[in-house]
Amino acid sequence: MSKECVERVEGAGASVPMTDISNIDVPEGTDELSRNTRRAWRDRLNSASTRKMITGVLATLVGGSFWGFSGTSASFLFDTYHVDTLWLMSVRQILAGLLFMAVVVTRDRERLIKLWTTPADRKQLLLFTAFGLLFNQFCYLSAVRLTNAGTATVLQCLQLVIIMGYTCVIDRRMPRTREVIGIGLALGGTFLIATGGDPTSLNISPLGLAAGLMCAVSAACMAVIPAKILPEYGSPIVTGSAMLTAGVISCVFVQPWAHMPALDAAGVEALAVFVVIGSFFAYMLYMQGVKDIGSVRASLIGTVEPVSATITSAVMLGTVFADRPYRLCHDHRDDVPHGVAGAATKTEKVLCRIFAN
Repeated sequence: MSKECVERVEGAGASVPMTDISNIDVPEGTDELSRNTRRAWRDRLNSASTRKMITGVLATLVGGSFWGFSGTSASFLFDTYHVDTLWLMSVRQILAGLLFMAVVVTRDRERLIKLWTTPADRKQLLLFTAFGLLFNQFCYLSAVRLTNAGTATVLQCLQLVIIMGYTCVIDRRMPRTREVIGIGLALGGTFLIATGGDPTSLNISPLGLAAGLMCAVSAACMAVIPAKILPEYGSPIVTGSAMLTAGVISCVFVQPWAHMPALDAAGVEALAVFVVIGSFFAYMLYMQGVKDIGSVRASLIGTVEPVSATITSAVMLGTVFADRPYRLCHDHRDDVPHGVAGAATKTEKVLCRIFAN
């Protein structure tokens, strides 16, 4: 290794992105130069920025996986108890919002007050509430009802395309080659899901496809809009405030107490999983990831959600994968696009290779 390279390594501070590690070969020799280089990299890996990156990646990964539970629980409630979409959305928001506030009020009340009393930050919060949470949850639950949990989450992953385009516009640059390839793969996967490879037909309803595409738009908004206020106030305060605000607004119009569904023990359990795991923990962890590693990386890692949704659907709802290409058969609904489990896993690996910086 050259002396200039070693000096660059030793001079790398906490501000250097974690991914710069891949740009320099760490020597394995026993000479003083090699030892100094390895020592510099050990210090780099123990730095605060690296720990923050690792924490953000893990939080996003777990949060995205928990979102899979959300789709599966919603699908179960829709099919078994015929729960109304707006009812489920409003109950989810108000209960998860109260959980967030219970944590925030006891631990960080001052910053919560500051968020609501700072006009510019309050404006960002309300935009996040309207175009992020409210819009996304309605579109996602509608897509789950019209298709299934796996298909809805795969379509939602088109947010990557939107976020990449937004990033290119903001940075005033053209897409990189790997980004173009990734966008092509994402659009190609959506084409296969929607048509089964036959451009003359749709394997899902037009409304289901539209809801999935709008879900992708709203998911991109949810990752981009709060990016400025998350570092200042943290995920629990921002997400909890938005969730509770959205819950109050939706409850005023939906009035969920006026038409309660008849839920037995299994229904209550599914609702609890939907609210606690699929909403409270999922949103808190994912938004923490957005804060720590940025919206682009968080959205990329969040593509683990379709894998989680498909696995939980197969285990909990009895989803069966047929042998026919691009088809998925469910034991109590019409045929819908197949390949979600294998395709989601492969697509996630490919996109991670392409977009990882």
